[in-house]
Amino acid sequence: MGRRLFMSALLGCAVLAGALSAGAAPARAGEPLVFAAASLKNALDDAIKAYAAAGGGKIVASYAASSVLARQIEAGAKADIFISADTDWMDYLAKRGLIEGQSRSDLLGNRLVLIAPADSKISLAIGPNFPLRAALGDGRLAIADPESVPAGKYARTALTSLGVWGDVVDHTASAENVRVALAYVARGETPLGIVYETDAKQEPKVRIVGYFPEDTHLPIIYPAALTRGATPEAARFLEFLHGDKAKAAFLKAGFTIIAQGAQQ
Repeated sequence: MGRRLFMSALLGCAVLAGALSAGAAPARAGEPLVFAAASLKNALDDAIKAYAAAGGGKIVASYAASSVLARQIEAGAKADIFISADTDWMDYLAKRGLIEGQSRSDLLGNRLVLIAPADSKISLAIGPNFPLRAALGDGRLAIADPESVPAGKYARTALTSLGVWGDVVDHTASAENVRVALAYVARGETPLGIVYETDAKQEPKVRIVGYFPEDTHLPIIYPAALTRGATPEAARFLEFLHGDKAKAAFLKAGFTIIAQGAQQ
């Protein structure tokens, strides 16, 4: 990563960290704390507002990469609900006895997209051996950390399936979470990036170049569960997330709803 992008990454992480936590005061005793994947921020914030409007109690949310949140819970963080962007990190906590297994369900789905700055002229048809490396020129491909962050893992798998990961692996800008990868492209620091469809729809400074075929990576699933010792209010909010008012917020943001009778 060049010095300019590196410095921008540091600034971007600091700015985004503030943005992700904006309006989310520390939870007080009795106020449920939700740990949720960064890509959920806009939609979950709207769902929390809908819960309050329906007479529910105050809910506090903290957003970051699923990997970071899971490890914080493992280290003793007092979250009441965990919503991951993949099943792996929920499984990680389940194996350690840190979630209420009966409360776990697959809540949402998403799609993986290739994005460029809104004013970019890049055009690519995503398919086997497509010329992604050539399209980058001297720039880099923004992705979330492919070693641990769900969006990055999905991206690496998709590019490997299409036969182009080897071409671009040394030309990536790895980000701490998918919203940081989105910011790289939105600011024009990288010519292309891979994020979720819902992220792209939240940012007017980027455009979707193409959608990755769903058979190139594992299904993008957001499981949700109560943690051990979660409050009764947290259980009520988790139930609310499966209701029509929360679903409306998720659908507006571009998520798909996973029917409870069709768990994967």
